[in-house]
Amino acid sequence: MARLRMGMIGGGPGAFIGPVHRIAAELDREIELVAGVFSSDAGRSRAGGEAYRIDPDRAYPSLDAMFAAEKAREDGIDFVAIVSPNHHHLPAAKAALEAGYPVLSDKPMTATLAEAKELGGVVAQAGLPYGLSYTYSGYPLVREARARVAAGAIGSVRKVVVEYPQGWLAGEATGKQAEWRVDPAKSGAGGCIGDIGVHAFHLAEFITGLRVTELLADLAAVVPGRALDDDCTVLLRFDNGARGVLLASQIEVGELNGLRIRLYGEKGGLIWRQETPNELTFHSIDGSTQVIRAGDAAIGPDARAATRTPGGHPEGYLEAFANLYRDFAKQLRGEPGSLIPGIDDGLRGMAFIDTAVRASADRAGWTVLQV
Repeated sequence: MARLRMGMIGGGPGAFIGPVHRIAAELDREIELVAGVFSSDAGRSRAGGEAYRIDPDRAYPSLDAMFAAEKAREDGIDFVAIVSPNHHHLPAAKAALEAGYPVLSDKPMTATLAEAKELGGVVAQAGLPYGLSYTYSGYPLVREARARVAAGAIGSVRKVVVEYPQGWLAGEATGKQAEWRVDPAKSGAGGCIGDIGVHAFHLAEFITGLRVTELLADLAAVVPGRALDDDCTVLLRFDNGARGVLLASQIEVGELNGLRIRLYGEKGGLIWRQETPNELTFHSIDGSTQVIRAGDAAIGPDARAATRTPGGHPEGYLEAFANLYRDFAKQLRGEPGSLIPGIDDGLRGMAFIDTAVRASADRAGWTVLQV
């Protein structure tokens, strides 16, 4: 089976997420990074190509240059990965799709809901695969939790509590990774809500299979002088009547990447933590507790397919990311079994960000979430 050839947009010198995408894409040897526009600056793009050890002639100064040159090659790229800040997502994805290339993009889908709707139209017109790297949906035990909820293991879902605490922006936002995230021109309307809150939102809907219909949001810029929110509290109502709480913060000193979700139904509860991702706790209404571990014989086919090592050999962030790339490769090849988040997930995520920001600013109370 021939490897798929990837072109990368963004991810140049100093980027965190670019190398993560490259490692994840190549982990299963189904995809190879061969080209890219790693920066809007030609020199930095060349430097990015050198760091990724690709052919220097394939580190391009612009999107137009990459698409024209790759179209002319027999071994040209098969798709593009967009790993740049949010304000680049729409123009980069639009250019790629109109040039005939499928797209795997970092989340959130775009900087604004209006841009997301525009991109949705471009995807529909192009008729090409479009995926989003909601990383946590790639973890084996997240997929196990999803399967167990769907099978009725906890009965009808009654309560969802999803938390995403970080502390790295509790002080001054310094450095490339921090600076663009607190800049509305680059991040979009949402700060913390768009950076990590949308991850929590997607995880809640992905695992439960439910849809948020209304929310009540309280977003704050806690650090003085900050233009975008850095602390978020959102109450949720789901389409089956379940209630939820979403907490996301980047000013909780001492917190690292503490994403956690708790689901409670009429027959039991499930708990998963990103910082201990190889354990899923199941509480039964009869009082018993079971700890399901990655690699256990009892896990189902979705989790098993996402697991690479025997039980007791920890897998984590990079492997989860690689599962998304493997799913996207399946989609490109027309194979079944892909769980890659797509255009609908992207639109719902942007609608969540937009609704939460507006509702909080207007002190609007309960607000309908509409895509």
